Amino acid sequence: MAPTSEVLVLEEDSMEQDVESPVMIQQPKLPKQAREDLPKHISKVCTKRKIQRYVRKDGKCNVHHGNVRETYRYLSDIFTTLVDLKWRFNLLIFVMVYTVTWLFFGMIWWLIAYIRGDMEHIGDNTWTPCVSNLNGFVSAFLFSIETETTIGYGYRVITDKCPEGIILLLVQSVLGSIVNAFMVGCMFVKISQPKKRAETLVFSTNAVISMRDGKLCLMFRVGDLRNSHIVEASIRAKLIKSKQTKEGEFIPLNQTDINVGYYTGDDRLFLVSPLIISHEINQQSPFWEISKDQLPKEEIEIVVILEGMVEATGMTCQARSSYVTSEILWGHRFTPVLTLEDGFYEVDYNSFHETYETNTPSYSAKELAEMASRAELPLTWSVSSKLNQHADLETEERGKNHEDQTERNGDVANLENESKV
Repeated sequence: MAPTSEVLVLEEDSMEQDVESPVMIQQPKLPKQAREDLPKHISKVCTKRKIQRYVRKDGKCNVHHGNVRETYRYLSDIFTTLVDLKWRFNLLIFVMVYTVTWLFFGMIWWLIAYIRGDMEHIGDNTWTPCVSNLNGFVSAFLFSIETETTIGYGYRVITDKCPEGIILLLVQSVLGSIVNAFMVGCMFVKISQPKKRAETLVFSTNAVISMRDGKLCLMFRVGDLRNSHIVEASIRAKLIKSKQTKEGEFIPLNQTDINVGYYTGDDRLFLVSPLIISHEINQQSPFWEISKDQLPKEEIEIVVILEGMVEATGMTCQARSSYVTSEILWGHRFTPVLTLEDGFYEVDYNSFHETYETNTPSYSAKELAEMASRAELPLTWSVSSKLNQHADLETEERGKNHEDQTERNGDVANLENESKV
């Protein structure tokens, strides 16, 4: 009976452990886009995911293309493909293309000399070769380089007794010109790409939310470190947030426009000194119902895009950055960086990313608008102070009512005393 009792005890312990342990429901193998459509009781079991950036702080998109089967499309646009390659691969291809063409035509020159029998009459002054002083593959390779690069040392020359050599000379000259135009053009475009120009276009590390001109605004700062300016500069902002439609469709990384002055022209910048870009949080804003307490719970990302033409080259340049929830500071403003010196303005980039706290309501813009409409007060930067003033007025009215009531009670007492007398 003892072993049986031990077995029963073990079974009871295992049952208790099963009851006490949390139920881990394995998610079905669904696409990443549809995993959020799972029932709530399943999603609660999963741990909270870390916010993954769509665009990194340096502007590079954090997206990798996988399972691309139609790779032939890259070859159909071979020029762009070569320009997009990394420098080490681009230089390797550059060297390989020239080397292969020189070797290919050098081999053909050597075959012509070999078939005509020029190799058997080396040093015979009575024999007219196709190419003078061509006595092997190495000399044929050197003659190919001289022909394609139009060096022309004058030691190896083609004779007029070789029609096939004349045709090959024409073909190599034409193909050599095409190769030069293609490869040199590719290198020129890659060198003159304005990607490095974007390195001197800086964005503030954090975005801030505070009051400006009586409105709750989302703000970030941009600046240009170079003295040569960006022409026709413009700024755009996108809100990246996954959403679920009323029909249950899950849309990952849905993009919503954030108005940074499109209708007023404030999105077109004269970027000589650092500028603070402001987004007014109104009814059309995606931040209309977001308060200070709700902001850390949101899984959002703000992507900002600065575009313009490089003054020196005239090429279009684009700089990007992003802000996740943890990088949005509620109740902060940017520290001023522009000061007036003797005859000029000076920008202190040491304070470019610095912010300071300011008096900002913790309510959402929607709640502030509702409170202002109920209190019939203008929505100014001192909404909280106005509400405090309203509370003080109520307290004063209560005090006056209490004093009036005391005076009435005293009058009644005096009348009673007079009546008794």
